[in-house]
Amino acid sequence: MQVHITMRSANAKTGPIPVSTSSAETCPSSCPFKKQGCYADTGPLALHWAKVTAGDRGMSWAEFCDTIAELPDGQLWRHNQAGDLPGTDEQVDPVALGQLVAANAGRRGFTYTHKHSEQALHWVRQANLWNFTINLSANTLAHADQLADTQAGPVVVVLPADAPAQTVTPAGRKVITCPATYKDDVSCATCELCSRQRDVIVGFPAHGTGKAKVEKTFYLKQI
Repeated sequence: MQVHITMRSANAKTGPIPVSTSSAETCPSSCPFKKQGCYADTGPLALHWAKVTAGDRGMSWAEFCDTIAELPDGQLWRHNQAGDLPGTDEQVDPVALGQLVAANAGRRGFTYTHKHSEQALHWVRQANLWNFTINLSANTLAHADQLADTQAGPVVVVLPADAPAQTVTPAGRKVITCPATYKDDVSCATCELCSRQRDVIVGFPAHGTGKAKVEKTFYLKQI
C-alpha cells in the first residue's frame, strides 16, 4: 500500500488542509461506485491516484504515519480523497489502522469508508472512540439508516444532484447536504462537520462526469 499526502490542498471544496490519497487496492469490491461513477476515476485526481497506486508517488504506510504525527496539534486533515482504509477488500488491517489512530492523537483527522463488513465496523468503531473520525459511506437513504443503526460512527450518504439542503431518511434521521457543495465560502477547512462525532447525516450530491451513474445506482437501490 502506497500513500501520498498533500500538505496544503488546492481543492476549493476541501480548503487548504492536508489531504492524503491511498492506493486503489484499498477500495472494497462491494462499493457500487467503483468504476461506476466514483469522482476519483476522472480528471486530475484520477491521474494522481493512478500514480500513487503504481508506486510512482507517495510513501510507505510507516512514513505516512510519521508524517501525520508531525502535524501541529489540533490540525484538521482529511485522509483519503481517494482510496479507503488500510486492508484489502472488505477487511480493515487493524494494526495499520491502529498506527494511524495513534499518529492522529492530538490532531483532527477524518475520513470515509465503504468497508461495511462486521470486521471492518468493529475497527471503525474503535477508531471513532479514539477520536479519529471515520464516516460510514451509505449508498441510499435507507442504507444510511442501516449504517447508523450499527453505531460504529457518523454516516454520510450520496444524494441526487438536485437534492435539497435538508431531507430525512426513511427512519426520520436528519440529512444535511454538505454546505461546501452549494456555498462558495464554505470548505472542509471552515465547516469541519465531517470531522465531528454526530447524529446528523451529511449528504453529498452526485457530481462530476460520473454523476448520472451515481444517481442511477441511488435510485435503483431505493427500490
